[in-house]
Amino acid sequence: MLTFIVKRVLSGVVLLAVICALTYALLFASGLDIARNLVGDQATPEQVAQRARELGLDRPLVERFAEWVASALSGDLGTSWFTAQPVLGTISARLPVTLAIITVSIVVVALLAVSIATAAAMRGGWIDRAVQIGSIVGDILPNFVLALLLVILFAIHWQIFPAISTIAPDAPFSAWVESLALPVIAIVIGGVTGSTQQFRSAIIGQLEKDYVRTLRSRGVGEGEILFAHVLKNAAPAGLTVLSLQFVGMLGGVVIVEEIFAVPGIGSTAVSATTQGDVPLVMGVVMTTVVLVVLVNLLVDIVNGWLNPKVRVS
Repeated sequence: MLTFIVKRVLSGVVLLAVICALTYALLFASGLDIARNLVGDQATPEQVAQRARELGLDRPLVERFAEWVASALSGDLGTSWFTAQPVLGTISARLPVTLAIITVSIVVVALLAVSIATAAAMRGGWIDRAVQIGSIVGDILPNFVLALLLVILFAIHWQIFPAISTIAPDAPFSAWVESLALPVIAIVIGGVTGSTQQFRSAIIGQLEKDYVRTLRSRGVGEGEILFAHVLKNAAPAGLTVLSLQFVGMLGGVVIVEEIFAVPGIGSTAVSATTQGDVPLVMGVVMTTVVLVVLVNLLVDIVNGWLNPKVRVS
């Protein structure tokens, strides 16, 4: 098991290094354009060149990347070019909001998907047909459309929740609930449809196994078969689906946070990219990749514990 974990950690480190290197190269491919964006269109060429020298944009790309990696390894992600605030502090203030949205969303998606998929697989009929139709609709309907519909209905028409978020890290729990309810609902609706279909397929696949027929022939109850055997054996496939949902939510939360003005890491990434705030973009990219690697590592460990064949492969 230790060898299995070490291999997964090493692959995650390689992935992090490759993505950071590619992102850095793309961001710094045109140093003078970055400097021009920072000093403004009215600046003279001399002012642009001076700003580029101040930021080190006149130095070789490899040298600058090596310096950034050394600083990142020491815990220093640099300073924002626009706010002059430490990147690590900005991310630390915004990340809890995004993690709160995704954590609640993934838990709700898991509970709903398992419940609905189990009912569809065991009972079939209209429940099964509704799940299949819902998965198609969920794939077609993007998150931002759902978010806009929720704003129109629940914020503007019925005025149950605020249209934009006023959340702050030190806000009371009730304020968090009010501000994050609609973003969570928008993400959950999009995630539960696809997850339910995958869970359904995994459960049906287990119900068709020989061991289920053997247990039934021995008089074992359906409830025991379902909870003690079928769901346990279907769990690895379900966890893999949830890990993919987590990655998808990290992408979808960017648009959702923009629509609801949630001060999370997604909206921070959008504003930093628009402004050309390279240190902040790099910090957000690195943080996002680390989160994906950690979640995938956790899923691999749980799958390896549930299924020894995964460790061997």
